[in-house]
Amino acid sequence: MAISVQNLIKERKYPFIFSLLALILITFLLLTKTQSPITSTLELVQSRSTSSSPPTSAPPPPSVRSSPISSPSTEPPPIHTEPPPIHGDVSWNLCNGAVAVDYIPCLDNFKAIKALKSLRHMEHRERHCPEPSPRCLVPLPRGYRVPVPWPRSRDMVWFDNVPHPKLVEYKKDQNWVRKSGEYLVFPGGGTQFKDGVTHYIEFVEKALPVIEWGKHTRVILDVGCGVASFGGYLLDKDVITLSFAPKDEHEAQIQFALERGIPSTLSVIGTQRLPFPDNVYDLIHCARCRVHWDANGGKPLMELNRILRPGGFFVWSATPVYRNDERDQNVWNCLYSTMVVVTESICWEVVAKTVDSSGVGLVIYKKPVSSSCYGKRKDNNPPLCDQNNRQNISWYTPLDSCLAPLPVDSMGNSYSWPKEWPKRLTSKPPHLSAERDAEEIFYEDTKHWSALVSDVYLEGAAINWSNVRNVMDMNAGYGGFAAALIDMPLWVMNVIPVNGPDTLSVIFDRGLIGVYHDWCESFNTYPRTYDLLHSSFLFKNLTQRCDIMQVAVEMDRILRPGGFVLVQDTVEMINDLTPILRSLHWSIDLFQEQFLVVEIRNKKRDSEARIRTRIVPRDPAGLGLRWTSISSQEFFTVLPHFYNYKQLSFGTRRETHDPAGLGMRWTQYPQT
Repeated sequence: MAISVQNLIKERKYPFIFSLLALILITFLLLTKTQSPITSTLELVQSRSTSSSPPTSAPPPPSVRSSPISSPSTEPPPIHTEPPPIHGDVSWNLCNGAVAVDYIPCLDNFKAIKALKSLRHMEHRERHCPEPSPRCLVPLPRGYRVPVPWPRSRDMVWFDNVPHPKLVEYKKDQNWVRKSGEYLVFPGGGTQFKDGVTHYIEFVEKALPVIEWGKHTRVILDVGCGVASFGGYLLDKDVITLSFAPKDEHEAQIQFALERGIPSTLSVIGTQRLPFPDNVYDLIHCARCRVHWDANGGKPLMELNRILRPGGFFVWSATPVYRNDERDQNVWNCLYSTMVVVTESICWEVVAKTVDSSGVGLVIYKKPVSSSCYGKRKDNNPPLCDQNNRQNISWYTPLDSCLAPLPVDSMGNSYSWPKEWPKRLTSKPPHLSAERDAEEIFYEDTKHWSALVSDVYLEGAAINWSNVRNVMDMNAGYGGFAAALIDMPLWVMNVIPVNGPDTLSVIFDRGLIGVYHDWCESFNTYPRTYDLLHSSFLFKNLTQRCDIMQVAVEMDRILRPGGFVLVQDTVEMINDLTPILRSLHWSIDLFQEQFLVVEIRNKKRDSEARIRTRIVPRDPAGLGLRWTSISSQEFFTVLPHFYNYKQLSFGTRRETHDPAGLGMRWTQYPQT
């Protein structure tokens, strides 16, 4: 029976009318296009506004004493003078192969690794980035779940999220980790922690009380960290420890650490400097870390000397395996004797040497506070570096074969140790630039981030901070974002781009951690390791050097399902970024016209998945709509949900996220 238009209006069957009009429109588009994908108006762009405006962005911080970082001279990353346009068809395929689920582009470049002439100095564990950088999306492991929240995650994680049974089997007798049902459980033990990691931490401080965990000693590097229990339990002492190890040396130990919510990164002491500035760590720890410190003329130990703060400590813990019999005792004595030669040549002083009740041997060295000792050595070996010819950067830079003179201030005095924690967080950093207005800019930057985080990020932006543990600031400046979050139950990896002002020393002075990185390349971390990525005015400079779609793929790789992205940038840059991020099917809100708040709601991917999206110029019809390309088969799957969506009611504004489960948002506006 035919239904008149008048009856339709009386019966308020607007959803039917709306569906019918949409069907006519899409049918017309189908008939006018020859290609199989069809264009459908699936997402309505929404802007969220509030009555208050955020503080204006602080100016870029001035550089510190060391010069701005540049690309490595030996093997510079590719520079694209004309970035490709951001409109047209974009196809996202899943990465394939045996390592697809845990793919790290710059560490899994097997073609480059196979071509290496030597593996003697861990060259195969260093960065070898593929060219061009791959644009595939990393799939999820089978059975992946939302990670266990902090602080429970320190003690247990889902096995399916890091399904690596070999490490569990390999370390089953050392109390590192064990499988319990659906969980991996971390008892807080290990080869060197026979009485537990808490006992070991207390043992170290008892051996040298001046260490004063959480006051004098705040920033630590843990070399060859296992599953990072040492750093995890030091958090109870207000100590932030960056744990590092090479990829797959003990099958995904860093992946375990990050899944636990403990600060960690992939790195190796091989032939190149670690991505840290000179003279920044309060203490460096090695407990059976499997590094031959005297190798290659002592270069590995000289690298620790480079990054250790003057007056800082190196804790070298020997395993009780070396204490069992005469033969093992001789091994330990041999190791120690070689260390004596190297440490004396760089003027390190033994300040403690002891053995605890479990048989763990412990030696603590102290780095000198001035360069005076270097001139008193019998042999000038290693020689002092010529600062005029020494590279200041620590990005693809070969290990030093010389000793850098210890830093002094403008008056020729040795640098002072930072103030006790937590005062050092907001005090003037020792490495702050000597420029006239640097101190004023630093304090203004601190105030700016405190207000912005409090008023906008924590209160205004739609972020569930209770699910956020691992955070990365992609363009950290002075570390103001991390400092403003210091009372939250999370940690921040502060990243300083290699082509910008070098402020990383200031970040360490404040009692925070960070690394150098070039965002035109992949980051040294496993997939699905961060809950939130923050970017403040990063992308403009990147567009001059590489394709920002490449950066978007890397962000997708790093983020966990359910994670967030916070982007503050220019209006022009946000307009360019939005369609790229939408092509990944991310949920995006524009907040106060300058903040993109992105949520990774749906990251379900199988091996057959393929995402095809048409990115078009902004709002081509002037209707406030975004256009997304889907196949005709997908459209007829969507249509029944579209027609049967009866919750809409004219006269009210209702919104339901993704009713059809297809990554779409539907919005109904009041009748006008």
